[in-house]
Amino acid sequence: MNLIDEINKKNLIFLNNKESFVDICKTQLNDLNQWINSNKNYPKILLSESDPILFLSAFVAAVTAKCPVFLCNPHWGEQEWMQVYQLVQPNLLISQGQISDYQNPCNNNHEILQNLIMIPTGGTSGNIKFAVHTWETLTASVRGVQEYFQTSTIDSFCTLPLYHVSGLMQWMRSLLTDGQLIITSFKTVEAEDWINFNPTDYFISLVPTQLQRLLQHPSLIDWLSQFQGILLGGAPPWLDLLEQSRFHQIPLALTYGMTETASQIVTLKPSDFLSGNNSSGKVLPHAQIKIYDENQEELKLNQPGLIKIESDALMLGYYQENFDPQLRINCFIPDDLGYWDKQGYLTLVGRQSNKIITGGENVFPSEVEMVIRSTGLVEDICVIGKPDQYWGEIVVAVYVSGFKQVNLVDLKQAIIGKLSKFKHPKLWISLEQLPRNSQGKLNQKLIQEWVRDYQDQ
Repeated sequence: MNLIDEINKKNLIFLNNKESFVDICKTQLNDLNQWINSNKNYPKILLSESDPILFLSAFVAAVTAKCPVFLCNPHWGEQEWMQVYQLVQPNLLISQGQISDYQNPCNNNHEILQNLIMIPTGGTSGNIKFAVHTWETLTASVRGVQEYFQTSTIDSFCTLPLYHVSGLMQWMRSLLTDGQLIITSFKTVEAEDWINFNPTDYFISLVPTQLQRLLQHPSLIDWLSQFQGILLGGAPPWLDLLEQSRFHQIPLALTYGMTETASQIVTLKPSDFLSGNNSSGKVLPHAQIKIYDENQEELKLNQPGLIKIESDALMLGYYQENFDPQLRINCFIPDDLGYWDKQGYLTLVGRQSNKIITGGENVFPSEVEMVIRSTGLVEDICVIGKPDQYWGEIVVAVYVSGFKQVNLVDLKQAIIGKLSKFKHPKLWISLEQLPRNSQGKLNQKLIQEWVRDYQDQ
């Protein structure tokens, strides 16, 4: 596959100078081919670029050269880079348009890694893992979205980082469907620099915290309502955010997906959302989902259980030393809980590992978080459990106040009658900010450490 020639034929709106882009791709491809010919092997490449043009040119060159490429967050700290280096043992680094050689020896298994695309995921653990994909798994995801929305082309307005699956797949959708692609930063959108752009034919992907911030700009509300669809994922949206969006006729498409499935596998169509549906939607054509109990018995409608995924876009597995693509996984159980309704819509309940058992009762943090958010008194919220001698676990609310003068008594009073009493937090901890990544995901491990340290005070 000569991806460079394919791109040269396309009219990609994000390329102000396509000839220059293609030249960069060809130069890097030539450098990679020279390395391959000299070393008789395929280099493991760390790709770390902040500039989207440099990122895509390096990605295209690496894929065309059949090199195993690991997408990296340029803003990782020293500890994260150390994790990645020890895991990957890379040969080359592409950063700021330059290729650097680590001078690491090549193992014999490099050849079986050719054509693999490793996408980073940290989940809520804070430990970096790489989901192993191929051009075929990423393509399957694109075709699933294309068929589900019954559109021949997909135009994308991308504000998310390209090293993340949510950003990369926007580029893939536009590339493989001959759609248009605009890449910009979320800051420029928030600054209303794109207010005169007509988004009627475009999809935009946002996380709930980004949508919340945009809705604070009256002039952007009408602009958002003009998109063909706003794919909302990355974290559970809260009820007030959904109701506010529906009031303004903003075409949300709630999604459920992950790095391991090359983005969305379940999506709610905007027409369903605007009609009052708050579920995650229906399964896309390239995937299958079943709901099981803890004994692996398949559950009936409206019975919450563990989600099991099969998909043409499913990763081959997580990268590890001596990874063998031939031993790819056939299904994936992501720790998520959900249930089907009789119309075939999937509703997410929470994560099995986050479930709090207090006094013998089950509490799902997402439900408590939604109620606390709906008070309008907090800017951000995380609910977790902590061990307790008497209750087994107690519910803890770690929150960021929405106003300087928020009184904890008022906050506690505001949720009375909205939650069963056993679901009320027994400990409230106020912080200035919660640790979220650029996709809005919380670092649960770090919050648990904060709660533990708070106990020791």
